[in-house]
Amino acid sequence: MPYVNRWFETVAVAQRRAKRQLPRSVYGALIAGSERGTTLDDNLAAFGELGFAPHVAGAPATRDLSTRVLGQDISMPVMISPTGVQAVHPDAEVAVARAAAARGTAMGLSSFGSKPVEEVVAANPQTLFQMYWCGSRDEMVQRVERARTAGAVGLILTLDWTFSHGRDWGSPSIPDKIDLKTMVRFAPEVIVRPRWLKSFASTGRLPDLTVPNMAPPGGPAPVFFGAYGQWMQTPPPSWDDVRWLREQWPDAPFMLKGVMRVDDAKRAVDAGVSAISVSNHGGNNLDGTPAPIRALPAVAAAVGDQIEVLLDGGVRRGSDVVKALALGAKTVMLGRAYLWGLAANGQAGVENVLDIMRSGIESALLGLGKASVADLEPSDILVPDGFIRTLGAD
Repeated sequence: MPYVNRWFETVAVAQRRAKRQLPRSVYGALIAGSERGTTLDDNLAAFGELGFAPHVAGAPATRDLSTRVLGQDISMPVMISPTGVQAVHPDAEVAVARAAAARGTAMGLSSFGSKPVEEVVAANPQTLFQMYWCGSRDEMVQRVERARTAGAVGLILTLDWTFSHGRDWGSPSIPDKIDLKTMVRFAPEVIVRPRWLKSFASTGRLPDLTVPNMAPPGGPAPVFFGAYGQWMQTPPPSWDDVRWLREQWPDAPFMLKGVMRVDDAKRAVDAGVSAISVSNHGGNNLDGTPAPIRALPAVAAAVGDQIEVLLDGGVRRGSDVVKALALGAKTVMLGRAYLWGLAANGQAGVENVLDIMRSGIESALLGLGKASVADLEPSDILVPDGFIRTLGAD
């Protein structure tokens, strides 16, 4: 058999390979965005509007990429963002956790993930558990206690979601479970993706569409859409609710994910959170919301000396990371980028994506003449007039 090089040089290449490898419905489920896809497009395009102000001499011989965020020492300012059911690879979140650990960084595990929090923490002790405001307070406390017992080092509350389902390009068909009827229905698109089929066949297991981290104590894991339905039917939280959940996790990092407005960032500080993520859920939220990188500078200026500010959305290269750090983020979180890597080559593919990020950060720091990611500042970036969006300012 001829040697096949599975390495890829950019995230874009990983995405193309993922598209060739995955069944059409699985690939479609990974495409973010809602309605027109305006926000999805802006998440990616906005980084391209920013430029650099490089030096040509006097750069340090070595560069330090390490940082500390959410109580964790990590090798570079890139973390894994929590994403839902990962049927793109049999090892799913466990493979991602191993990859992140191998590259010295932390990860967020979604409560809608396909692997139990206990397995993921065992693979990467630097795991933060992500929750949605779903179900009763008693049920949420049970999830918090399970994460604490498993050894999660932090909690993430994600609130940037409006249950928008319509997509102009069409939404994928995702079943509740994999049974004989489902297998027959999806056979035409699966049979033409033999590598994906072989990866699951070699494990003797079918793709699991349940969400074990939403299971009640001692109970079975619900199917994804069952848990999703409960989430939809749960009344949205108030700021008092955010404070209450923070009080259930008082002695460890607690991040609120989905903040885009200055006034919301200030309320998050008042609610006692230790960090916020400037995010629009990868474009899967209210379409027409600007890219997080546009909202970041105003949010960071308003609260960055009180809590840690992270950015999540549209990051595809190390130079994007450097732009975000220079404009006020402590760290960025990767979502779709690592899923493309996972689909393309499993754990090694996720490591490949993280290596791409590291290499790009190194290159940008060299060009900017910086010795450390901590030295980055706004003057390193060319920000065009009208780029920044200041939402919710007094």
